[in-house]
Amino acid sequence: MKWIVYVFSIAIALFQLNTGARNTIEWETNYEQAFKMAKKENKNVLVYFTGSDWCGPCKMLKKDLFETEAFNTLSKDYVLLYIDIPRNKDLLTPAEYKQNKELLQKWNKRGVFPLLLAVSAKQKVLDEYSGYSMNGEVGYHLQFLEKNK
Repeated sequence: MKWIVYVFSIAIALFQLNTGARNTIEWETNYEQAFKMAKKENKNVLVYFTGSDWCGPCKMLKKDLFETEAFNTLSKDYVLLYIDIPRNKDLLTPAEYKQNKELLQKWNKRGVFPLLLAVSAKQKVLDEYSGYSMNGEVGYHLQFLEKNK
């Protein structure tokens, strides 16, 4: 019986550790605010284009990359900008939807999802990484983040 309690306690602790990493990351959804923060903090902006309600690779990337301690650590070097292009327009305010469609035309003309962009505070695209193979391998994504901070 003690063994079951021990295993259960470890499982809860691991779940809380994983949840903690998830809860400390804050994505900005307002374009102007993100670049204002980037200038103030002298950081690049990590722009993430996703289709939160329809893009399978985007959903897997969220779990495999964005909810990890490694991303939590590397993300501190960026201002994070989340650009969602959902099929269900009710997931965004009309202002967010308009802004996100404009940013899609500006920075993601090919309509590739998921797409990560490293953008300077002066709004110059420094680098991009698109797609996700959904096999749990996020090494290239982490290298992208390390290289562009």
